[in-house]
Amino acid sequence: MFVDRTEPMEELRSLVLGLAEGRGSALLVEGASGMGKTSLLSEFVRRTSASAPRARSCRVITARCHPCIGPGVLYGPIIDILVKLDAQTGRSRFKQLLGTAGRSAARSLPDLLSALVPGLGQVLKMGRDVTEAALSSGSMPFDSLLPFQQSVAIQIVDAVLKLTESGPPTVLTIDDVQNIDSSSLLVLDRLLRMLPGSSLALVLSHATGETLDGAAESTRELLRLWESEGLVRSHSLSGLPDDAIAELVRHHCPTAPPALPTHLSTLTAGHPIFVRLCLDEWQPEHGDRILLPQSVERVVKDRMRRLPPDDQLLLVTAATQGPTFLSRTVATAMDLPDEETMERLRRIAEDHQLITRGQRPDWASHDPSDCYRFQHLALWNVLYHSQQTDQQRRIRHARIARALAEQSGLASARLERRLEIARHLEEGGLECLAESATAHYALARSAAIDGLSFAEAERHCWKAIRTARKLPDGAPGRDRQLAEAIELLLSLTEVRWRGESAGGPLIDALAAEAEQAASRCAAPELVARTTLLRGKTLMATKGLVPGLGKLSDAVKIAEQQDDPVALFVAKVEYGRQVSKRNLTDGLAQLQQAEELYASDPRLGASGDPVLQHARNLNEMQLGITLFDDGRPEQALTRLARCTDRLRLEPLNVELPIALNYLAQVHTGLGRFDEAERILHEARSTEAERGGDSGWHAYNTALLAQLLTSDPRRRGECLTLIEEAWLETERTWLINLVPIVRNLYAQVVLDTADNNPHALETVHRLATDTVVETRRTGMVRSEIAAMGLSTQVHLLQGDLAAAVAYARDAVRLLEQTGDMPALRSEEILFHAARTLRAAGSEAEARDLLGRARIKVAQKGATITDPALRNSFLTNVPLNRAIMLSDPESE
Repeated sequence: MFVDRTEPMEELRSLVLGLAEGRGSALLVEGASGMGKTSLLSEFVRRTSASAPRARSCRVITARCHPCIGPGVLYGPIIDILVKLDAQTGRSRFKQLLGTAGRSAARSLPDLLSALVPGLGQVLKMGRDVTEAALSSGSMPFDSLLPFQQSVAIQIVDAVLKLTESGPPTVLTIDDVQNIDSSSLLVLDRLLRMLPGSSLALVLSHATGETLDGAAESTRELLRLWESEGLVRSHSLSGLPDDAIAELVRHHCPTAPPALPTHLSTLTAGHPIFVRLCLDEWQPEHGDRILLPQSVERVVKDRMRRLPPDDQLLLVTAATQGPTFLSRTVATAMDLPDEETMERLRRIAEDHQLITRGQRPDWASHDPSDCYRFQHLALWNVLYHSQQTDQQRRIRHARIARALAEQSGLASARLERRLEIARHLEEGGLECLAESATAHYALARSAAIDGLSFAEAERHCWKAIRTARKLPDGAPGRDRQLAEAIELLLSLTEVRWRGESAGGPLIDALAAEAEQAASRCAAPELVARTTLLRGKTLMATKGLVPGLGKLSDAVKIAEQQDDPVALFVAKVEYGRQVSKRNLTDGLAQLQQAEELYASDPRLGASGDPVLQHARNLNEMQLGITLFDDGRPEQALTRLARCTDRLRLEPLNVELPIALNYLAQVHTGLGRFDEAERILHEARSTEAERGGDSGWHAYNTALLAQLLTSDPRRRGECLTLIEEAWLETERTWLINLVPIVRNLYAQVVLDTADNNPHALETVHRLATDTVVETRRTGMVRSEIAAMGLSTQVHLLQGDLAAAVAYARDAVRLLEQTGDMPALRSEEILFHAARTLRAAGSEAEARDLLGRARIKVAQKGATITDPALRNSFLTNVPLNRAIMLSDPESE
């Protein structure tokens, strides 16, 4: 029986009234487990459905995140909502495509989503192909897979909005959101931002006060973020009010004396579970006396004693499967006949009301079982935790896992069943370790490939790693399981890697563990991949030089194998990184990789998405390296051709990077309007995907710097550079952080107008970069930061400090030679100005002459007269260098 909760029901009514007026909104109902959230939502649905015709124009679609198998059913509640919305259209695209069997006919997540969301199948197929190839090669394309995830979420939300627009205003309710999967959270995040002005509202229920795993903790944090952003308002359920308890007493115990409700309210503080337990135990002879059970456990044990021992054991085994269980699975785990088990469970349900018939989960739709659930979670919790020893529990979990696997075959089972099996294997103790590691690794790959759910895949990877570590040294398959699980985890998380100051050593320790495990199992292809991966983690945590050494080793190992894919991927990665230290070496590696791709048909003709991605990165890097090497026209030709081709690709995965490089070249050639247009294109391309991106931040910073030359747009450029730096701090790609920080400092400097506070800000930012780059080895950014400090101290009138910074910058530049993302002539020019101001005329003339030679050499490589003229006259730095008088400047 539901007892009225006036305040939360009024909140829900207000949400419906607002929806009728075109104000979409969201409500979060929170409370401890057993506080009545599910009952509240059920009553809300009942009342809305039974209301007057005018009010009935609002429909309610319900979904629940099931706790029995935990997070991991990818898009679980979202698919439930889509199926129900689709069924109400009258034409049911889902059933038309999959036949009358409907959802049970779909064997995979892509089948379901493709049937429910028009056009999504192509994105899922592309994402699957790219992800599968990436995982198989050991080269996850950095943050380039995120657009697939974001595109899936965007299309799902668009489908939900379209389905709701075709009918009356709609309320979507999702119960037990603490059990939701991360893929559904991504959809909800976007959906919440689309609610204002829509004919859609969202109601979520969330159980608080429970022990949280990582997934539930992430959900809680996101709920708080939504609340702080005003995307959802919350209502907390406390104990039942006195009038509600009085109503329950009248309904359950009509002969009770008038004082009983008051005593009950005082004893239980209105907690629904304890109210129910107390009422279940009350007898008329007790009068107005009522004792609060010392514990739920005591009440459950008293009830269990009324059962024969064999039935008690049956229920404990059933509880091991979960709050909801299947008769056949329990029978198999106990070596009992199916029919006998079904009959005993039926009698228990009828005579003792400890369990009740439930609806079979979708993954068991063809299972010849009766499905039951325990009367409430408190009862299940006592049976599971208190009525068996730890070892008994482990043995039963193992038996249930094998029973589920035997009934369907693990390889061909649906995702939900495989999740259920893996959960039991995880709890099955030592005898299940190897099976558990294998099952969770398979689930991780499935989550990434089939669902493009990298957070879910990461969760399963961790379980596979921890389980594999528990296996004895030398156990068959242990080292390969460990290496592959770590490799997958690091590939999935590469976009979030942080440097040593942000806790990064963990990723390098993991990579080292994988590298050692690969060596022990003597698998050459795995050794090559883990060596390459270790190079990347060293780059992120220890800096450029240690990372380059390991990347070089990866190239050598790949050269010893007849595997052009491994060699090409290793050369591209090494070439991209070594150019940050030595332009000549980097250019040579990139050119060798390009020649390898063109000459070996196993590469260019393979159609492998990873190779295509590596080829795109190589072409882009080669273009920008030619620019850094003083050949801007060649760079322009290559990058223009590359971006034209990438624009035609369906998801434009690498396009923002290519546009970034192309904009740099146009800026370097004095074609500022074209550079601005390209940067706007780059930013809008990523903005449509949603979420933070290091390259979106970099493109925003470049645009901000471009706008500083126009005094009318200085406010705009300062806003942009602040946004760029905040996004950079959130994403923290180690190779982009110092570049964007230096751009931040440059923009502040260009707009400072000698403001002392602004100049100090520039110096602080530059100092932060120097400190960081001396640890990471990103020398190019260190030199640029010294150049910024040179200019600041010159403006402040501190000639001694300005000269020291200028000479340090020049000395470091002479040691390294020309560097990427750095104009050597700019360093030389500002050093010359500083030294001349300090009276060092000869030294200044030498530096200015060297700057002029560099500009002239770059100009001489440009064959197009108009382009060369733009380079020499439109770029303020080039014009200043070429027009300056070495004798008197």
